Amino acid sequence: MFRVLQGVAPERAAAAAERLFFTPPHTRLSPELATVLERGKPFSIVAAGRRVSAWSWGDGPAVYLMHGWGSRGARLGSFVAPLVCAGYRVVTHDAPGHGASDPGTSSLPEFARALRALVERVGPVHGVIAHSMGASATALAMAHGLPVPRAVFLAPAANPAAFVDQFVAALGLSATTRRRLQQRSERRLAFRWADLDVPTLAREFAAPLLVIHDREDRVVPWADGAAIAAAWPGAEMMTTTGLGHRDVVRAPHVLARALAFITGRTTHPTTQVAALNEIAVLERELFEREQRCAAMLRL
Repeated sequence: MFRVLQGVAPERAAAAAERLFFTPPHTRLSPELATVLERGKPFSIVAAGRRVSAWSWGDGPAVYLMHGWGSRGARLGSFVAPLVCAGYRVVTHDAPGHGASDPGTSSLPEFARALRALVERVGPVHGVIAHSMGASATALAMAHGLPVPRAVFLAPAANPAAFVDQFVAALGLSATTRRRLQQRSERRLAFRWADLDVPTLAREFAAPLLVIHDREDRVVPWADGAAIAAAWPGAEMMTTTGLGHRDVVRAPHVLARALAFITGRTTHPTTQVAALNEIAVLERELFEREQRCAAMLRL
């Protein structure tokens, strides 16, 4: 369709491609993650004229959880109980166009604007734990003045605009259509794609950063996280293996390292260790359930 449309109506092709690229997929919550949200306090904010659904747990200094593209705020739900037990208030939200927030298109700048609006409503940041494009958006928000004392980036994308090339190749778009798509989105979002490169932004930051990235990540290459850590002064890098892009947000050893970094503690208090043990039990139960299902399928 696009090959034909861009030949007879190039501007319409660019408009359709832009809308398709910036429309996130719908993600359903697992029963476990839905339960995490049910235990939180729901509220909403308005960011750039759009309603954004948010939740909070506990009291104390605020730690913000940022999900990635096509995901939900509850995706980082494994961090909630340990942080609350350690005396923090945990805050998350569904980014514009995602989950329970107003539907429609979304983008990296809109992720960043929503985070800034959320902080204005809730209060100062103690730390941010962010996954994938949520990490990129956190860096963009910091570049535009959001104070973030410390951050953990899980599988961060170094240059989200680079994903356009995969999109263009998949649809067989011409160089002209790609250029029109870029021009349209830059006008609409008031952002140049060149200004979204995270390693370039990172050189100006001083806040402590921990980057955790898996070698076998097939969605965002490990090299992206390594590039951000190398450019960010004083950043730490933790490399995992076998977790891929999604499981890195719930592996017990990742949780432990991230929580130690955010809290500034080398060891966890008893309550936090207990919470981590509960997470480990849940991980084991889920793994055993998957193994049983696989065995049944083989039969």
